[in-house]
Amino acid sequence: MDENEQKEQNRPPEPEQHPAHNRYFKIKPFSFVMLIFTLVILTAGITFFALTFGDDKVVEVVNPQKSDRQEFQKLYDAYDEIKKSYFEDIDEKAILDGAINGMVDSLDDPYSDYLNTEETEHLMENISSSFQGIGAEIQEADGYIKVVSPIKNSPAEKEGLLPNDLIQAVDGKSIQGMSSSEAVMLIRGEKGTTVTLTIKRGEKAEPFEVKIKRDDIPIETVYAEMLDGGIAHIRMTTFSEHTYDELLTALDEMEAKGMKGLVLDVRQNPGGVLDGALKISDLFLDKGKTILQTKEKGKKAVIYPASDGRKVEVPVALVVDDGSASASEILAGALKESSDIPIVGIKTFGKGTVQSPLDMKDGSNLKITTAKWLTPDGNWIHKKGIEPDVKVDYPSYAMLPFLDPSEEMKEGQVSANTETAKEMLKAVGYDAGEIDGLFDESMTQAVKKLQADLKLEENGVLTGDTAIGLMNKLREKIEKDDPQLLKAKQVVLDELGK
Repeated sequence: MDENEQKEQNRPPEPEQHPAHNRYFKIKPFSFVMLIFTLVILTAGITFFALTFGDDKVVEVVNPQKSDRQEFQKLYDAYDEIKKSYFEDIDEKAILDGAINGMVDSLDDPYSDYLNTEETEHLMENISSSFQGIGAEIQEADGYIKVVSPIKNSPAEKEGLLPNDLIQAVDGKSIQGMSSSEAVMLIRGEKGTTVTLTIKRGEKAEPFEVKIKRDDIPIETVYAEMLDGGIAHIRMTTFSEHTYDELLTALDEMEAKGMKGLVLDVRQNPGGVLDGALKISDLFLDKGKTILQTKEKGKKAVIYPASDGRKVEVPVALVVDDGSASASEILAGALKESSDIPIVGIKTFGKGTVQSPLDMKDGSNLKITTAKWLTPDGNWIHKKGIEPDVKVDYPSYAMLPFLDPSEEMKEGQVSANTETAKEMLKAVGYDAGEIDGLFDESMTQAVKKLQADLKLEENGVLTGDTAIGLMNKLREKIEKDDPQLLKAKQVVLDELGK
């Protein structure tokens, strides 16, 4: 169409003639221009809608959104620059996960964590598959992975892991600087497979290796036995969703056997669900007494009082150690401050915060600390722990490092492991001579006596089944001659005698 044709087409029409009236129907120029403008806009709008939203749409419209969150502009700029200038294609999902991880890590809180989609899926698969692994609660502390507590009857406990052990490497790979979730991914595995942990126990001790065969982790959390004098001993290994019901069953069994007093044991119990701690604590507090307080940012403290439900009516003592954490400490604080129940053992771990998990839309998981909890009297025990009323330390032999069964120790050698083995031999009743690093004649004779008792070849060499047998004897002694349990039992008996 040339310019003249276009002008002709755009020219206003001639006024229409009406012979019957012999007059013109007139439109003012300004009104006519506005009418045409309106029709153009309306036509364009209808066309736009049809192309965009109709069944046969051909245009996908994205409205650019400019965030008013100016504090994130630096993040957007960095992302745009990386995407534009990095010399290779980037994994946008990995970049986003890394940014979230960075935000969480900057909190400097070992209990806040982020798991991407793959890590969350893997963790859920492991949890659903009968809890296969080594059975130890761990946390990140100052760049290292620390054992909070091994689970009772787990491979970790049987192989001698202790609270506060530092895990420096997994199968020879350093895990320094990893989050606890990253470390768990390396440590967990299928039943029957073996993982080698490099452990450091104590500031001055040399690191040593522990080989642990993964297994099904026990899901039972309450163990009960009747001691002399009608004193029941009930041990809780964690606070799971079922622990409260398991405890009620154990109490029924002990009452049927004539329970006169109770030693409640949460040593090496790393905690668990808050609701379990509340319901279990409620069993030992009079109605209306405070169990704990929780405090969220900018809000008043929420107080949780005891109910008028079932109560334990016999004298009670609670046993704790440095592996008693979180929910175990909620129980200890409630019993100590709201029920005057004596606490026996050593100072607890010191975890006074509450975490809330958030499932993200893509299947990832964000767990952050959302509150701190306080004892009934308002004390925050975080990084401090709870001091026992009656302090009873573990015997020194209970803290000895693990003996590597693959190492061969024999007469004439000098090593730190020989000194450890001599202490073990002495603790279980074998005279190995002076406690030093020399494998001498006295130690050879002690090892031969041990081998005779274990019905092994009496060659005087400490390795393999001999080393394993020695450590099993030591563990049996620790369990049998348990000074903390014996003291707690006596405390309950003294209360009964009043």
